[in-house]
Amino acid sequence: MKNHRYTLEPYKGAKTRHHCPKCLKKSVFTRYIDTESNTYLNDAVGCCNRIIKCGYHYKPKQYFSENSILFQAITKKITTTEKIKKPKTSYINPHIMHQSKSSKKRNNFLDFLKNHWNKTVATELAEKYNIGTSKYWNGATVFFQVDRDYKIRTGKIIQYNSSTGKRIKSNFPPANWVHTVLKLDNYNLEQCYFGEHLLNEDLIKPIAIVESEKTAVISSVYLPEFIWLSCGGINNLNEAKTRVLKGRNVVLFPDLNGFDSWTKKIPQLTKLATFKVSTLLEEKATEQEKELGLDIADYLINLDINFKNLLD
Repeated sequence: MKNHRYTLEPYKGAKTRHHCPKCLKKSVFTRYIDTESNTYLNDAVGCCNRIIKCGYHYKPKQYFSENSILFQAITKKITTTEKIKKPKTSYINPHIMHQSKSSKKRNNFLDFLKNHWNKTVATELAEKYNIGTSKYWNGATVFFQVDRDYKIRTGKIIQYNSSTGKRIKSNFPPANWVHTVLKLDNYNLEQCYFGEHLLNEDLIKPIAIVESEKTAVISSVYLPEFIWLSCGGINNLNEAKTRVLKGRNVVLFPDLNGFDSWTKKIPQLTKLATFKVSTLLEEKATEQEKELGLDIADYLINLDINFKNLLD
């Protein structure tokens, strides 16, 4: 097994994500680190997480070549006799989640669900998906990541507009994490799919995976024949999270600007489960809708159309 000397910095909170030198957005840039010295290689060497809208990726080898520096592509061979200690996954105290879910403070996303359907539906969805409220921002929502063993990995804090249901992106950072806000020391975050705990409810029902937590929640009402999960972003669909889906039938519903990216990932995942990418949005969307990067929830919630017929 090989352990590469230069790797992208693992996520350990907002402090490990930086300004992108190309699109200039905050908290979206992952730098390469030298694993021998545990230092950044160069402030410009790294990858922007906005894969579609920016796509900046300046690799170490390119940096060395352009600056006439000998590329030290040294890898350390790890023998089978060496013990590789993987840090233990950290978890949130269940009391934190229960307290958040029982909060009486304003929750813009739940207000949006109440306005679109009614209070009963909103309450049922909040219970089903472990949706809480945070005082970090006024009216902020918490999407708790609860794994298949019902352990709480973390919670993503996002603020929405209660009228439109759209994210408020003017906040900095645009999203935060429960473990970060609580300032938990030495927290080793290992994310799981949002909604992963629902896998225990039905071992046969097919799985649908989308990018955002909001999309999973809304889509579960319109198309209950799937168990709806969210990976939390276009570049968060990976093998580590997908191990829990072994043997299941999975349909991917990427946002309109993520179709090609997720299609390319399928060969890495098929050894774990049966995957296919829905072409529904790709075939039906206009060019303008593709530029906006709409997702399936945008269609389900706005159009009076029988999507079950379209899926056939």
